[in-house]
Amino acid sequence: MVYPITKRVIPAIMKLWTKKVIGVENLPKDNFGFIVAANHGSYLDHFFLGSLITPKLNRVMHFIAKKEHFDSFIQRTWHNYLQAIPIDREAGGEDALKHAVEALKNGEIIAIYPEGTRTRTGEIQRGKTGVARLLLAAKVPVLPVGINGSFEILPKGKWIPRLKRATVTIGKLMYFEKYYGKQNDKKVIREVTDDIMKDIARLAGKRYEG
Repeated sequence: MVYPITKRVIPAIMKLWTKKVIGVENLPKDNFGFIVAANHGSYLDHFFLGSLITPKLNRVMHFIAKKEHFDSFIQRTWHNYLQAIPIDREAGGEDALKHAVEALKNGEIIAIYPEGTRTRTGEIQRGKTGVARLLLAAKVPVLPVGINGSFEILPKGKWIPRLKRATVTIGKLMYFEKYYGKQNDKKVIREVTDDIMKDIARLAGKRYEG
């Protein structure tokens, strides 16, 4: 089931803050599981991704969200509506990883921000290795997405979006077959994570220091 709000209402609203979208042709046409990995400059990133991918593919996209987002009634209701997967970062996120791996193997789409949290400066942060562990365990590709401008619209700590516009660039699927099953190899997951982050940064028009 694809929800009407995600499919129709949000895309119409997000046009107000969307300058342009590049790379729509890179969205997978077949119904296999894959990970959407994007940089994270703002709460609006959820809506930029959801308003593009869900309507185009007519599929639900599950976000991985920190468990604190499920504490208040409003946030819990919204994240349950999105079928978000809660992650306990203090516990290492193992339960969320297992849930996400199962969903991916069942052909679902999982969205994740490898940086782990919104940037405070607008620059790309060092990626955490959860995305690599996830894709290697589930044996699925990653769709990198670069969002340029969401930080300027609604940075961390602000609640009223500014009248600016962002560009969303969708990259080509990234495959890491030669590393499948090596999600416990620290060197491998760091290398895979950095490769993904470099592509995200390039798409967002930013630099990644690693």
